[in-house]
Amino acid sequence: MIKTMTAQTAELDDVQKAVEEIKSQLGTDKGFQKNTIGVVACHYEFVHSGVLEGVSEALPFDIVGTISSGQSVAAGYGPLHFTLFVLTSDDVDFVKVLTPSLMSEPGKVITEAYKAAARSEKPALIFTFAPFMLQNSGDEYANVLSDVSGGVPCFGTLAIDDTLDFSNCFTIADGEHHRDRMAMILVYGDIQPKFYIASISEDRILEKSAVVTKSEGHILMEVNGRPVTDFFEDLGLTKASESQYAMSNIPFMLDYNDGSPKVSKIFVNLTPEKYAVCAGAMPEGSTLQVAFSSKEDVLLTTGEVIKVLLNEINNKSGLLIYSCIARGMTSGSEQFREIELVREKLGTSIPFMMAFSGGEICPTQVSDDKAVNRFHNNAFIACLL
Repeated sequence: MIKTMTAQTAELDDVQKAVEEIKSQLGTDKGFQKNTIGVVACHYEFVHSGVLEGVSEALPFDIVGTISSGQSVAAGYGPLHFTLFVLTSDDVDFVKVLTPSLMSEPGKVITEAYKAAARSEKPALIFTFAPFMLQNSGDEYANVLSDVSGGVPCFGTLAIDDTLDFSNCFTIADGEHHRDRMAMILVYGDIQPKFYIASISEDRILEKSAVVTKSEGHILMEVNGRPVTDFFEDLGLTKASESQYAMSNIPFMLDYNDGSPKVSKIFVNLTPEKYAVCAGAMPEGSTLQVAFSSKEDVLLTTGEVIKVLLNEINNKSGLLIYSCIARGMTSGSEQFREIELVREKLGTSIPFMMAFSGGEICPTQVSDDKAVNRFHNNAFIACLL
């Protein structure tokens, strides 16, 4: 059985005060169970100010996670916060993994790091935390971990900051921060996590579909045998496609044509060759449809998931949530409205942490023998433990 607890501080300037606030909320004087690990989400200023290092040194367990531009626990939320989600157990074990650099051959690097840390039995769950790197695909991360683990459910996030060049999208491992390394938690023991995904309502997806006929990873070149720019022109999106992230609220719903649920992918910008750079892989042979997100739909879809989740929290101990930053951007000046809704709905029913994400990893299907792990954009994902 896992017990969870959360802590948060907005103290940036006084490291000792921040440490004291975190320790007080966790009740460290009462001690933790045999095995403990922490998941962190914080603004990058807490790295630069020394708070991350101070908290990591003060707590008797490993801490991993990512930078985020917004985070929440039941006690509060905001952009300039340091939040911590702690898992502790006597019969569930947590193995921290930190890969070498992902700048070269990321698939090979992740595979070797996993094999070096994994035990003979399969983990029950893998938490993943990766930096936002334009040259890499989150789909590769999810696919590689699925293959090497034999289909263990994977749940996690890509870092996201509030800079224009994503220069502070760090992965966190204890007191250190990394721009090019992935952190993981391999969870061993008798647990039955549940996963939830909110994306785009069906009535906001255009009926017209198209087949990806030429692509390389996350570079979409041709649709229906024609240049992707022709596809944008047919939809009246030529002007929008010429500006970076101008179409963040117009995601593609991708159907892998394998019976698994559709997955949302975001268009980022056009290359000089007029190819579409997407925030996730666009495999040839898959079918895509254009969808239109809105603040109202973000709140509707998230609210529906939380309603289902609240009916299933009996005997569960904690909830970890990530939501794509694009969902916050869709809400305009009310970028924290989704976080506010989650806090309103959950209240103090269960310890939880929620953070904005630069890309989400979550299973779309889980069976006894393996999970179908997918990399998402524009999604709200939750893991109930």
